[in-house]
Amino acid sequence: MKSELQPVTMMVPGGNVNAYIQTVNTVPVLSVEEEQELARRLYYQQDLEAARQLVLSHLRFVVHVARSYTGYGLPLADLIQEGNVGLMKAVKRFNPEKGVRLVSFAVHWIKAEMHEFILRNWRIVKVATTKAQRKLFFNLRGQKKTLNWLSSAEAEAVAEDLGVDVVEVRRMEGRLSTYDTPYDGAVDADDSASFVAPVNYLEDHSADPARQLETSEWQQNNEQNLHSAIAELDDRSRDILASRWLAEKKATLHQLADKYGVSAERIRQLEQNAMKKMKASMQA
Repeated sequence: MKSELQPVTMMVPGGNVNAYIQTVNTVPVLSVEEEQELARRLYYQQDLEAARQLVLSHLRFVVHVARSYTGYGLPLADLIQEGNVGLMKAVKRFNPEKGVRLVSFAVHWIKAEMHEFILRNWRIVKVATTKAQRKLFFNLRGQKKTLNWLSSAEAEAVAEDLGVDVVEVRRMEGRLSTYDTPYDGAVDADDSASFVAPVNYLEDHSADPARQLETSEWQQNNEQNLHSAIAELDDRSRDILASRWLAEKKATLHQLADKYGVSAERIRQLEQNAMKKMKASMQA
């Protein structure tokens, strides 16, 4: 039972990342001949045992790549797990007849999964959606030599080097300089620092009793004026408005024209006149 569970455990880092790293480092590295044999068994015979051995022998490489992305403040264990997903995708698509090592082919898939994970979790709001923005996100911090804002010459050099517009460089630089703020403030913040929390200035004014009373009275006043304006209309105009605007199944101009024995144009005129009278009555 232990030998069957070990490969699955090695694919998912637990709470002790150091123990996981020590474990994957004990898996022997495959020689070129061994890798080619396993890759051909998987590619031509769909041998799952060969796929398992290819994956396990490259887990240490995933750890190596994941360590290069620890500067984004995300757990190393999560980065490794996402990279393992990319490794399995690469093993599934690897063609041994292309003449390249699996590690060279898999690096793209491993980094792609890690990149997607970082973009989803680095900030509450996604900071990069387009191809140019993604390129900038993962390269701009490395291009900047200091924490200061880029000068015009430096921004132009970065834009030329990455093949993007200078405006995109400035936008991404601004996004990288921002940070998430807890709505209620930090848990350990004292009174002198907690006043800047969004909860203190993004208040819901609709919950103010005075405003609620004002809104309620305004709505009641409008309803009373509306009923009074409708009551001043003649029966035919009142019926036309009710049929055209208040009924669940609204009547057409032609239906009302047949009802009152007039033309559809006459019904439209009566409707417009009734609306004007109501508007004037409510504004008086």
